[in-house]
Amino acid sequence: MIAQFALSLSLLIILHELGHFLPAKWFKTRVEKFYLFFDPWFSIFKKKIGGTEYGIGWLPLGGYVKISGMVDESLDTESLKEPPQPWEFRSKPTWQRLIIMLGGVTVNFILGFLIFGLMLWQYGSEYLPTSELKYGLQVDSIGMEMGLQNGDNIIAIGDKEFDKFNPGIIRSEIAINNASSLKILRNGEETILPIDPKFTTILTSYDYKDAYIVAPRFPVKIGKVIEGSNAEKAGLKVDDEILAINGEETEFFDSFAKIIRNHKDSKIDLTVRRDNATQTITAQVTPEGTVGFQNYGLDYFYNFQTEEYSLGQALPMGVVQGWDFLMTQVKAFGQMFRGNIKASDSLGGFATISKLFPNAWDWQIFWRNTAILSLILGFMNLLPIPALDGGHVMFLLFEMVTGRKPSDKVMEYATIVGFVLVLGLVLYANGLDVWRWLKG
Repeated sequence: MIAQFALSLSLLIILHELGHFLPAKWFKTRVEKFYLFFDPWFSIFKKKIGGTEYGIGWLPLGGYVKISGMVDESLDTESLKEPPQPWEFRSKPTWQRLIIMLGGVTVNFILGFLIFGLMLWQYGSEYLPTSELKYGLQVDSIGMEMGLQNGDNIIAIGDKEFDKFNPGIIRSEIAINNASSLKILRNGEETILPIDPKFTTILTSYDYKDAYIVAPRFPVKIGKVIEGSNAEKAGLKVDDEILAINGEETEFFDSFAKIIRNHKDSKIDLTVRRDNATQTITAQVTPEGTVGFQNYGLDYFYNFQTEEYSLGQALPMGVVQGWDFLMTQVKAFGQMFRGNIKASDSLGGFATISKLFPNAWDWQIFWRNTAILSLILGFMNLLPIPALDGGHVMFLLFEMVTGRKPSDKVMEYATIVGFVLVLGLVLYANGLDVWRWLKG
């Protein structure tokens, strides 16, 4: 997990800074430093090539390129006391400075769109059609509070058709797009469930981040008996179907898991269907509430489908996917400013971000997360906060519109304020991680 996160972060930082570095070089602007991570007081590695010092810092809070004649987060303003030189950032035309400043976020957006597209080309888009859900859905406590019941099928969330199973769509449509109802199929009849506005806050709460809301329902059918387990000792076999525990019906795995937790470290009588005949098998439950078998997975009970894409189809579809993701982030910010989403529930530091990656190396997940982080990095850097790229762009646009260039002193003070804001946000986000860890 840490290795995947570190590689993804390093890749994104280097490419982002390269987005500033290359146009600066094209416009013959001197670049004094190019660093992965920050290097206050000392660096882990550095080497000077062609007038630019390349290095790796020890503080993993980002990276930077130090461009001559520019007020940046280094706050090195000594050179600004001298007259502008032809190779300095401040002596370049406004349009060139704008391109240099937009280079980093441009790379982030292009990279995110490109990765989304290449993943569609390589892996396609696998999904479970909701028409396949012959057993209906299993519902967690949040879903039940919304009015759903085990066995329901969802037809639509608000105006959005729910034809591909994806609980994330339920979250985003309710919390981000303010969907006010669910259209469901219950016992063969269509029903409309109104959604209480409180679920906007609930579904974005950190405490409920792991709530699944709904999941496909499936029977209890043994796919593998673990060697040496209580299931093997009891005589359970592959393809056995468990219908009840001590006479209490467990037709579906969600009810089986719930009931067996009430019989930890106890003997139970299992009603088992084997070869179209029913029999009773006694088994010992472990103190952890297990017997020792693995159930067949969803792909045994349902037919998944995969949409295949040519390269020509995948690349524009990657832009569509990336743009949809960005618009969701913009809408989430809007909900946050309106007070519908708590910032403390939505923010997280490095520990939260690293948990996006699995414990085992998975290239498909790695590249998907890298695409997401690239778009988030581009979006956040484009915010009009001094010390971020968006802050510099804001001042450059002001200069282009008014014809007046802000003084170096104004830029210096604005950068200090922006740097303090950004540093405060980073400390706050990582402090939330520490607080959540202490809470357990």
